[in-house]
Amino acid sequence: MTTSTKLQDAIGGVSFADLFNESVKNQDVKSGQVISAEVVRIDRNFVVVNAGLKSEANIPIEEFLNDQGEVEVKEGDFVSVAIDSLENGSGATILSRDRAKRLSAWVALEKAEESGELVKGTVTGKVKGGLTVMTNGIRAFLPGSLVDIRPIKDTSSFEGKTMDFKVIKLDRKRNNVVLSRRAVLEMNMGEEREKLLEKLQEGAIVKGIVKNITEYGAFIDLDGIDGLLHITDMAWRRVRHPSEVLQVGQEIEAKVLKFDQDKSRVSLGVKQLGEDPWIGLARRYPAGTRLFGKVTNLTEYGAFIEVETGIEGLVHVSEMDWSSKNVDPRKLVNLGDEVEVMVLEIDEERRRISLGMKQCRPNPWEEFANTHKRGDRVKGAIKSITDFGVFIGLPGNIDGLVHLSDLSWNEPGEEAVRKYKKNEEVEAVVLSIDTEKERISLGIKQLEGDPFNNYVSANDKGSVVKGIVKAVEAKGATISLDPEVDGYLRASELAAGRVEDATTVLTEGQEVEAMIINIDRKARSIQLSIKALEHAEAAETMQRISDSSASSGTTNLGALLQAKLDEKKED
Repeated sequence: MTTSTKLQDAIGGVSFADLFNESVKNQDVKSGQVISAEVVRIDRNFVVVNAGLKSEANIPIEEFLNDQGEVEVKEGDFVSVAIDSLENGSGATILSRDRAKRLSAWVALEKAEESGELVKGTVTGKVKGGLTVMTNGIRAFLPGSLVDIRPIKDTSSFEGKTMDFKVIKLDRKRNNVVLSRRAVLEMNMGEEREKLLEKLQEGAIVKGIVKNITEYGAFIDLDGIDGLLHITDMAWRRVRHPSEVLQVGQEIEAKVLKFDQDKSRVSLGVKQLGEDPWIGLARRYPAGTRLFGKVTNLTEYGAFIEVETGIEGLVHVSEMDWSSKNVDPRKLVNLGDEVEVMVLEIDEERRRISLGMKQCRPNPWEEFANTHKRGDRVKGAIKSITDFGVFIGLPGNIDGLVHLSDLSWNEPGEEAVRKYKKNEEVEAVVLSIDTEKERISLGIKQLEGDPFNNYVSANDKGSVVKGIVKAVEAKGATISLDPEVDGYLRASELAAGRVEDATTVLTEGQEVEAMIINIDRKARSIQLSIKALEHAEAAETMQRISDSSASSGTTNLGALLQAKLDEKKED
């Protein structure tokens, strides 16, 4: 269809010849007016038109070229032109087809603004605050806030696209046109939105396009209504970021989890399309089940293992290795590693599964208990020295503790521990093994017999013993009974009479003979008494005299006393 035919159809079938004749008759025209003109000749550089004015006009051929660079009119066609000048200095009429197009475009834009009709335009570029759009040769502005219903950070995908717009502001004098694509979308969404809102209900399966991705989820376009797919509803397994499973522009299927029609809020879920893998998990994997899984995440407190699609369990750091309790999990496993684990506990309600790695390997504590018993001797290097004892390395990469109190029979632990150094090879005796608490108690002093027990076994309560005064003070004296055994002699036990100050009776280095009157094995103490020994000796003497008198038939108190005095003189 030619340009003249299109224009003729646009004015209801009136011929351009009639219009031209009418224009010739009516010469009441002025500069800036748009009139019809007939193409009478097409030259190399100009198109000559006759508008029924004083002279024909030459219009640059560039104003008649289409987008392909071709002349879009032919001789005999009628076109709209604008009068730039009725007569220049040479008597020629100056007409412009481009100006006519612009004037017509402004008129069309003004009508569109008044009527609310939509106009077509092509996005040509990006400027501060929005985009530029060409509509009928007029450069318009599309604010960034009016590009879409929701804010869009990256608008580069709109450049070069031709779309419908609504004119929301126009000022011809300032050459200012403001368009809105958002208004068009809202208009188009109106009816469809209402229909969709009526159909939406919880449990419905819907399709949509991923519109935007955030750290906490993704917005899904449901034909004009946005639904939120939260990151926790994307998959039964752990999703660190929505971009792991979704891409902008991707079409997905989801289930409506919650719908608030008043607020037009839709919550969606993808994982709910499939069966919940947690249902019946405890039945499928009873405690003690061993299985393989993939390391999906590592933290300071443990490793997460995916044992099946959508099911992740935690291996706490304390369950990763028998001997390393506070090790960094990253030193034991890496992301993506396939490891064997044992199910320790499953809480389906809280969706938690506790796993163990060390349980899939031999328990070194049990192995030690199977090969060692109380009293066995072991050797190992000192791994660490603490305020409460010495840790010795044992087979199976485990440790045994020698408490300070088990370092020496005689020295305080705080002093005895100073003799030992880290990495020193030592020998110890197994005192106890607790596999449940993973504790092994060792002793070094037990390598030798207990001198205290040996002494009191040979010298029970009531025994008469000899010793050397080791130290003396007013209240009493410490008596060395054996190289590694001491006893204590109180001042009140020095004699039958009252002794206020032991130093008046005893001196260091003095040999004494006394009776053991008390033994405290727990406190490892021996109480001595000279007074008790004297009483015992007196009683024994009295008994002998009594026995002797009975055999001779005579007895008197004087004789008994004389016999006792004679015994003392002999001593």
